[in-house]
Amino acid sequence: MAEITIDNNDMDMEDDQNEEVEAEEEEEEQEEIKEDDFATNTTTTVEPPPVFEPLKPSEMNAGNIKQSISINIPRNRLHPLKQHWLDIYQPIVEHMKLQIRFNTTTKCVELRTSSQTTDIGALQKCADFIRAFVIGFEVADAIALLRIDDLFIDSFEIDDVKRLQGDHLSRAIGRIAGKDGKTKFTIENATKTRIVLADKHIHILGSFSNIKIARDAICQLILGSPPGQVYGKLRIVSSRMKERF
Repeated sequence: MAEITIDNNDMDMEDDQNEEVEAEEEEEEQEEIKEDDFATNTTTTVEPPPVFEPLKPSEMNAGNIKQSISINIPRNRLHPLKQHWLDIYQPIVEHMKLQIRFNTTTKCVELRTSSQTTDIGALQKCADFIRAFVIGFEVADAIALLRIDDLFIDSFEIDDVKRLQGDHLSRAIGRIAGKDGKTKFTIENATKTRIVLADKHIHILGSFSNIKIARDAICQLILGSPPGQVYGKLRIVSSRMKERF
């Protein structure tokens, strides 16, 4: 009969391994408990996000940073600028609270914000106002850019619609203007816009939808449509606009 011998050292090693496994399992359980406690604490202590009140226009420029812009004035508009300087100067300085000057060396009108400026868009509005005057609009019409936010200026050329030369170009300009400006005034009154004809260049001042209607009428005249046909379409459009309001 063979004798079976059991080594005590092997038994001790197995016991040690079992104890180590049990210790590791206990550590893992404790870590899971800690993670659960941390998750519950974090979920319960979540604070709502901060709510900030909107800044006032006067608080937008807290550092009193001076912003400036310059508008180049062509030679043909220097004399009208001198004549209407007070009409341009007063609304910019008194109402928009900006600083303005005319630089005689660079032939530019320079605008700059001041400590009393409250409207953050005043500088851009005044720049658009002066550009509209430089293009050829009257001061009384261009000043609407300072008072109304939804006004724009759309500029295009006759060549953008159809390439015309010589007498064909002059006849197209004549169709747009009409006798004594009758056609132009009719389009302006029907679409509530203002139009400037400067050779090939056409500038329209008004709201987005009204500019589109006036531009379509002018494009039809450039392409050769008779004014009577354009008048008929404008009457329909003007009647629809009145019904909306």
